[in-house]
Amino acid sequence: MPDPSPLPSPFSAPYAPDDAAIAARLRQDAKLGAEAEAQIDRTATRLIEAIRANDDPLGGVEDMLREFALSTKEGLALMVLAEALLRVPDARTADQFIEDKLGQGDFVNHETRSSAFLVNASAWALGMSARVIQPGETPQGTIGRLTKRLGAPAVRAATRQAMRLMGSHFVLGETIEAALSRAQSHTARGSRYSFDMLGEGARTADDAHRYFESYARAIEAIGKAAGDQPLPDRPGISVKLSALHPRFEAVSHARVMTELVPQLIDLARRAKAFDLNFTVDAEEADRLELSLDVIAAAFADPSLAGWSGFGLAIQAYQKRAADVIDYVDALTRALDRRMMVRLVKGAYWDTEIKRAQERGLDGYPVFTRKAMTDLNYVACARKLLALRPRLFPQFATHNALTVATILDLADDPSSFEFQRLHGMGEALYAQLGEDRPEIAHRTYAPVGSHRDLLAYLVRRLLENGANSSFVALAADNRVSIVDLLRRPAEIVGADDKASHAAIPLPAELYRPQRENSHGIEFGERKALGALTSAIAVERKASPSDTPSTTEQANPAVAAARRGFKAWNATPATKRAAILDKAADLLEQRRAHFLALLQSEGGKTLDDALSEVREAIDFCRYYAALGQKLFGEGETMPGPTGESNVLELHGRGAFVAISPWNFPLAIFLGQVTAALMAGNAVIAKPAEQTPRIAAEAVALLHQAGVPTSALHVVQGDGAVGAALVANSAIAGVVFTGSTEVARSINRTLAAKDGPIVPLIAETGGINAMIVDATALPEQVADDVVTSAFRSAGQRCSALRLLFVQDDVADRMIEMIAGAARELKIGDPSEPSTHIGPVIDAEAKQRLDAHIARMKQEARVHLAGEAPSGNFVAPHIFELSAAGQLKEEVFGPILHVVRYRADKLGEVLTAIEATGFGLTLGIHSRIDDTIEHVIDRLQVGNIYVNRNMIGAVVGVQPFGGSGLSGTGPKAGGPHYLARFATEQTITINTAAAGGNAALMAGVE
Repeated sequence: MPDPSPLPSPFSAPYAPDDAAIAARLRQDAKLGAEAEAQIDRTATRLIEAIRANDDPLGGVEDMLREFALSTKEGLALMVLAEALLRVPDARTADQFIEDKLGQGDFVNHETRSSAFLVNASAWALGMSARVIQPGETPQGTIGRLTKRLGAPAVRAATRQAMRLMGSHFVLGETIEAALSRAQSHTARGSRYSFDMLGEGARTADDAHRYFESYARAIEAIGKAAGDQPLPDRPGISVKLSALHPRFEAVSHARVMTELVPQLIDLARRAKAFDLNFTVDAEEADRLELSLDVIAAAFADPSLAGWSGFGLAIQAYQKRAADVIDYVDALTRALDRRMMVRLVKGAYWDTEIKRAQERGLDGYPVFTRKAMTDLNYVACARKLLALRPRLFPQFATHNALTVATILDLADDPSSFEFQRLHGMGEALYAQLGEDRPEIAHRTYAPVGSHRDLLAYLVRRLLENGANSSFVALAADNRVSIVDLLRRPAEIVGADDKASHAAIPLPAELYRPQRENSHGIEFGERKALGALTSAIAVERKASPSDTPSTTEQANPAVAAARRGFKAWNATPATKRAAILDKAADLLEQRRAHFLALLQSEGGKTLDDALSEVREAIDFCRYYAALGQKLFGEGETMPGPTGESNVLELHGRGAFVAISPWNFPLAIFLGQVTAALMAGNAVIAKPAEQTPRIAAEAVALLHQAGVPTSALHVVQGDGAVGAALVANSAIAGVVFTGSTEVARSINRTLAAKDGPIVPLIAETGGINAMIVDATALPEQVADDVVTSAFRSAGQRCSALRLLFVQDDVADRMIEMIAGAARELKIGDPSEPSTHIGPVIDAEAKQRLDAHIARMKQEARVHLAGEAPSGNFVAPHIFELSAAGQLKEEVFGPILHVVRYRADKLGEVLTAIEATGFGLTLGIHSRIDDTIEHVIDRLQVGNIYVNRNMIGAVVGVQPFGGSGLSGTGPKAGGPHYLARFATEQTITINTAAAGGNAALMAGVE
């Protein structure tokens, strides 16, 4: 055998290409002859009729979707119940959760339309529960009354049983042995199976090891029960790369390749030993290049030669799907091997849309219209069929029209197969098996406990229960078959209609007000490489600015006062245009400021990019807002013959004192707000980050801000104090510690003369509350991000975590395990998650706190840091929240357990801190969420997500109490605080009468 040719270059394709260009190609290629179209119609019609005629006495998932559509309150409540109930260990929380969800729908009066056992049993159980729980009753009162009459256990049992009934129709078995036993009767009738071991992606090394062992045991069990049929007529297993590594992400590429590839090869060898189908599942778009690198490295291993069972899944909703097929074909040709390819439509659509919007990408990596996905699916199917036998296509679909189209395109029925999810598509494939017994189909069967099923189940409900999905429409007799047979190309209509009209491009997300700042996707190798190369060019030693002295403070204020009148008289439209130009300059010089933020501020690449984008957003947001507020003025109502206009103007010379932790974003946010309001500004940046501030001021000057209107004074706290003490200043905007804010407030209050505003945003002992309904993996992600990103040096960072004691052990273990996987080191390396703290003084304070906590608290994590100003993540469990007396500004998390019936004490403890900046809540119980929100006076509350990274104009940021004065930065009320108001009243009838009124008399 000749030596195989070199492997193809790593996969690369445009991440988010234009939809219209793709549509032009796909719509042209989709055209078939009249005879072929007629045959497709006949086949699809027969399959749809079979779906509608089906009345399985046991029922299935389609029956549930038909009964409880996700467009109804019952359907949504059912989805949330299914997602969380079975993981709740304690009775109290389960009862509150059940009442909360059943109260949102009319389960009592729900009349089932299906005779299926699954639907009727679930509807009966839920309806029985809803009758016991009457609408309008509070959880506390209801649970108390139910307990007296022994109703709560019945409610709990009935609802849990309804969830388990649904679960049994999604999961083939709770263990691989049970699944194989259940599959055996179907296998005897010629069905093929692929087993999917359920579970979320690994967050910890222990998780990854457990998933590896689960896959290994499953391969052994499947192989021993596989019989002696050759491939492709053999069972298979699907493996998820993100389940095998706790940091399966593009920036950890080198580590993933070193650690994960050998594990994947190990599992593949085990599958090869039994000649099984071994499919690597698809991940999100940002992991596609990484996934293909791992797959190529494993697939090329010499030990896997001569085996045609290795495969992967490709998602047709990704615009790069056809490119992936081409890459896989090139890979198999280079190695002279065969591969199985599972073509799916995709299951993370909503996540992909949100991520692209948050990242400020140029476009979306997935299609925004379902018809485009359907169109691309058929195009990919055609490509796969043309690449047989090197590639063995596996078409996973429940869409009758898609099935009929593939049947028309394909020949040689032994050279491909269809696939369906267990519990779905049964009627369709039963009819297909009757009509075309030579066509094989494989059942993709989830295996695992009902508890592990939850996230999977909800994803399938969302994917197949949406109003636009074929599964939902095919089961609805009100939708005509003619409508279901409309071709995707016809539904798209025209190339320029390929994008969803209601889903703007990420750059247009905030239009018409402003443009979104541009970001990049780190999962796109080409974009990341270009950015890091540009930063490297800009990374050079910068001269340090000479700090000012206290004697220089007063001249700076005097100069600003001289520049104030001209700047205040500058039209708001021109001031706004200057800020917009500053935003454009920031984007053009992004790499320069990223290099500065990394070298002077110790920022990781992700944090630095986010900060540059935030600074850009501040410029554009305040420019857009300011044009309205400081334009022609607001006409007020009043009597005829009189004009009343309210105008806003600048106050004078404003002092802006900014912190080191956001030396560009907060600095520019303060300065641009004050400038847009018409003030002259004396900016006093943190002494640790002078160069960033100096460069930002220079950029604003280049954009058009007069040097007379904007001055920068470098130096330590004494310089800031001298500025604040100057009697001529018109106001102070400050971000920093509560202690310094108090000092500024006292200084301003002690002065004679005008009473000037203080706009202060200070820190907080920010808390997060996690109850037993929360998803552990989501909690771990959000806690690690909130507590440890930016080395914990954010005002909004999580300091105090309250976890319900029923789930605390597992939650804390996962959080600590996830934190152990973070890389601490050089912030200029993209793979670094945690950089240094700002200086040696900060490290000394944090080290002292850590030493004290090791004596007073239980240690769950004590990470190790390299030499220098690095502090590793630490997690300490306190006996009471009161042990934490002050904000600890670093990567240190404090945990307190609480009993479910003591939530009130948790809220009291949070109130007692006096702070009110950020708060996190992880719960699926709406009543609990509303109760916490109503009780606590906190500026920014984040529910079921992380609690950092407030976006300008989306999550206006600022707190109350000891956390600041307001108004919120990046919000609609911020600019007015920098302004004075002036009402101008003119008697328009003074010159002899009211001509305007007289002219309108009949």
